[in-house]
Amino acid sequence: MDGGDALRVLREGQLRPVGRLADASNATLFCHVAGPGPDGAEIELACVYKPVRGERPLWDFPAGTLANREYAAFLVSEAAGWAIAPPTLLRDGPFGPGMVQLWVDVDEAVDVVDLVRRSDERLRPIALFDAVVNNADRKGGHLLPVPGGHVHGVDHGICFAAEPKLRTILWGWRGSPIAGPERTTLERLGTALAGDLGARLRELLADREVRAVGNRIEDLLSTGCFPEPDPERPAIPWPPF
Repeated sequence: MDGGDALRVLREGQLRPVGRLADASNATLFCHVAGPGPDGAEIELACVYKPVRGERPLWDFPAGTLANREYAAFLVSEAAGWAIAPPTLLRDGPFGPGMVQLWVDVDEAVDVVDLVRRSDERLRPIALFDAVVNNADRKGGHLLPVPGGHVHGVDHGICFAAEPKLRTILWGWRGSPIAGPERTTLERLGTALAGDLGARLRELLADREVRAVGNRIEDLLSTGCFPEPDPERPAIPWPPF
């Protein structure tokens, strides 16, 4: 099933909570969603549902905005062609409006700690993505390797702050030159931000937060390098894994 078909089922299907992810800091429900598949036959997918009413208030992010930020991160990921965030959308559910995201079954044979320690190249696009969206919480548990080699990133609720907040375990490329294809991707993102992507993000984020995305893209293109940690603030989230 491609991403478009998965999004249709997530959007139109009946959402049924099965359990709660107890270690999540906000209310996060594991659900099944049933809807028509590509051939018209009903299929059932697993997904994560984070109702807005279950978000814990944060001192440095506006209340009730985390679901919007998760969806905005998906839109940026898709516009860039990174396919980092799994299919994600906003919809109503049993506990009100919230974020719904396709569940990802990880490849248990892959050691995420080892991937991070070796600065595995599969994580490099995620490091660049995090710099663009200003991810304040890139932990090891938010990296999901899947069969076939791709690595997804999840839990993007505290991204897109206008102020610098990048906290990540992916500093392996700090100060490294941005490669030609990566530069092309950033230029494409900048163009998209001036058009449809920017319009969609402004429905989800404050205007200054959207402008900050453009400023970060411009800074990356201007310096031509991955960002360095800021010595004036924490560079790594806690706990890191």
